[in-house]
Amino acid sequence: MSIRRLTPADAEAYRALMLEAYERHPDAFTSTVAERGTLPLSWWTERLDASTMARQIVLGAFAPQGLLAGAAGILFDSGERSRHKAKLFGMYVAPAARQGGFGRRLVLGLLAEAAAREGVKLVQLTVTEGNDAAQALYERCGFAAFGVEPFAVAQGGIFLSKVHMWRAVAALA
Repeated sequence: MSIRRLTPADAEAYRALMLEAYERHPDAFTSTVAERGTLPLSWWTERLDASTMARQIVLGAFAPQGLLAGAAGILFDSGERSRHKAKLFGMYVAPAARQGGFGRRLVLGLLAEAAAREGVKLVQLTVTEGNDAAQALYERCGFAAFGVEPFAVAQGGIFLSKVHMWRAVAALA
């Protein structure tokens, strides 16, 4: 298993993996297959900007066969008063690769990216309330809940709440 930063050359594999994520777990993501499936490949390529000061970084988890088996990203806030924060987004590990440590390695890799970025003090994320496995993973990586946003996402006439979590980057696990 290997973890590395995705580059524009990985855009097709990243797109396919994330569309699978939105399809398999629609309650876990704010984005939908309908929304993201129509975006051009260039949108996905731009998300994988390989520059050193890119606004976002996406890491990929690769199975021994070289297939992209998981991904997660971090978005660095650029606002004058909020550039000390980053947001973890789009965490997904394909079912066949779960329980192999990919998720933890992706999260810890993104925390290391945050710690390496000058001025970043904390990382935030949201997880759908009731997604106990994901929330437990984040807690094992040092995240703590600080609130619940009711009615955060509408899905097929049902409203889902999101648990907001945060973690300082100074004390990496």
